[in-house]
Amino acid sequence: MLERRPSQPGDEAFLRGVYASTRAGEISLFGWHSSQAEIFLRMQFDAQDRHYRAAYPDARFDIVELDGVAIGRFYVARLPGMIHVIDISLLPPWQGQGHGTQLLRGLQQDAARDGGGISMQVEGSNPAQRLYERLGFRVTGDSGPYKMLEWRA
Repeated sequence: MLERRPSQPGDEAFLRGVYASTRAGEISLFGWHSSQAEIFLRMQFDAQDRHYRAAYPDARFDIVELDGVAIGRFYVARLPGMIHVIDISLLPPWQGQGHGTQLLRGLQQDAARDGGGISMQVEGSNPAQRLYERLGFRVTGDSGPYKMLEWRA
């Protein structure tokens, strides 16, 4: 069963691993030694985490678990009239199996019940855009490498 639970300080190593998995392809192009990549990814993760928590102090920063096994992260901020997906990242072995769909459909039900919408920002090269399109998200803006997406009930 797919569940969400609040992240805790003991989850930091797992969350770093999830973050690293999202950057693996990009980092491999740099030709760095593994220790260089690890230092860079640690700094980037720390900066991203600080930014997310400062920008969205009331957000839920959840670990996604499948049958008790941590498989990803799902960060969501509930704003007036809008649910904002800060981040949705699943480890590669669990991608493409419907888990992201299940998480987002749950948010869509919440947004429809509350009469609001869902927003997110996504890299233009992110293959998950097909999922977002299939779920009815539409591009509402473009800022360089990122697209703003929105879903309305």
